Amino acid sequence: MKKLFFLFGAATIVLSSQAQIGNDLLKKVTGKSNNKSNLSTDEIANGLKEALNKGVTEGTTRLSAADGFFKDAAIKILMPPDAVKAEKTLRSIGLGQQVDDAILTMNRAAEDAAKSASPIFINAIKQMSIEDAWSILKGGDSAATKYLRTKTTPALTAAFKPVIDQSLEKTGATKYWNTAFTSYNKIAFNKVNPDLSAYVTEKALSGIFYQIALEEMQIRKDPVARTSDLLKKVFAN
Repeated sequence: MKKLFFLFGAATIVLSSQAQIGNDLLKKVTGKSNNKSNLSTDEIANGLKEALNKGVTEGTTRLSAADGFFKDAAIKILMPPDAVKAEKTLRSIGLGQQVDDAILTMNRAAEDAAKSASPIFINAIKQMSIEDAWSILKGGDSAATKYLRTKTTPALTAAFKPVIDQSLEKTGATKYWNTAFTSYNKIAFNKVNPDLSAYVTEKALSGIFYQIALEEMQIRKDPVARTSDLLKKVFAN
């Protein structure tokens, strides 16, 4: 039995030595090592927070600008599904301009609301734990975005709703909506009366998370997007 233990120990030492020699040789030839990254937990957490702050800032800035939603085909807010038939009818009777006005002002409301998203995201980022950071770093291309969606959706919805309401009034969306569908309801058997504010709020949130996911993917995939030494170090590993 002692002999067996001795042989097992000797084999382990030999294999470990060979692995280290191989790793040292690889490092000399290529400058790389098989060892795991020696990033500290603080560097990982700070790097992820910096990446998220960058993605959030750039994403919300882009969407809160004029036409941030309206001229982006991927997130442009169109008529709700249950109003599509009504839209076709309105256009067919010469009320297409009213429909266009309603669509434009819904997007303007989303752009206006996007300005209030950044502080909520940043608060969630500040509360990110080391475990969260590791999970995000090892996750897929949109792991950070999923983390933010989980942590911020209730707060964003609560913050967006009054802003959307106010924006819809300010941009005239409510007026255009009411004008368009009051006309439609006069000739339609099935009346249209969806909650415009809730619909625009939902679409605005979807658009923001979509944009942040694009920003995250760029940082993960494109070295040029890593604009600091910390980002380069964390995501290169």
